[in-house]
Amino acid sequence: MKNRVLACLLPMAVASTVLLSPASSTSADSDQEADRSSRERIAVGPQYDTAHVYVAPGELAAFTASWKATFGGTSTAVADTDVTPTPSRTKSELIFSPVGTLSVFGFETPVPYPFGAERTGWLLKDFDAGIRRARASGAHLLVSPFSDPIGRDAVIQFPGGINTQVYWHTTAPSYQPLATVPENRVYVPADAVSAFTRSYLAFTGGSVVSDDRKADAGEIGLSGRTYRRISLSSPFGNTLVMVTDGHLPYPFGRETTGYRVTRLTDTLAKAKSAGATVLWGPHRAAGRNSALVRFPGGYVAEIHDGAETPTV
Repeated sequence: MKNRVLACLLPMAVASTVLLSPASSTSADSDQEADRSSRERIAVGPQYDTAHVYVAPGELAAFTASWKATFGGTSTAVADTDVTPTPSRTKSELIFSPVGTLSVFGFETPVPYPFGAERTGWLLKDFDAGIRRARASGAHLLVSPFSDPIGRDAVIQFPGGINTQVYWHTTAPSYQPLATVPENRVYVPADAVSAFTRSYLAFTGGSVVSDDRKADAGEIGLSGRTYRRISLSSPFGNTLVMVTDGHLPYPFGRETTGYRVTRLTDTLAKAKSAGATVLWGPHRAAGRNSALVRFPGGYVAEIHDGAETPTV
């Protein structure tokens, strides 16, 4: 599911694992590093991965204008197309902003299941290798591979019910690096977090940056409480895993992506002037100020300033 510019992605084979003889002096650490490098080659880069934004009918133009007035950036022409494996129609466009790339959809027909529940789309260097990697990691195919006018797509689901669209272009796009890398915000129940983390890291080639079991739950609307907060980093970008019991006040859990800015108060002022609504915050925790904002069309985003989690 995406509106993406046309360009040829040159075929790239995932490097095969080097087989070592018993006499080899290569250490286990080297084996692990080689395997990790192989996994990393599945990702292209965070500027090619898009937050999937579904807006209310007729609100596409209002959303795009509000987003660009808040963060800056450019957008492609609006296309009227079918981007699902079963018949549907949507107006769509791609927004390039310094804080992240967005695929925006304004459906003119009902949205076929399970589209609309995926939080993001990831560009793969090798589509078939990515599908094999997903299955090997413990994820499963929620939507089997299908062709679209510019490439191939599938939707995978990680343990805990986290849906991600993966895709490949027959023509390689070329996007500028982002000013700041957004974070995928994932709410996972305690019963699923171990399986989710293992699968997610195995697929992305990522690593754990931090794991705070007593984080300030005020940052998810639960003042005076603590929760487990896991920060992950990978070639696909940053991910914040929030382990909760699901007793979350609105609008927490509705946001799928967090965007880093230089100064939160300035950005919130721009957002409000551009027709957005601050639903919660600002709140300071974990070394940053954050707020939740609803843009025209209904998209809810977390926005924060402070230190950025480094990507792998």
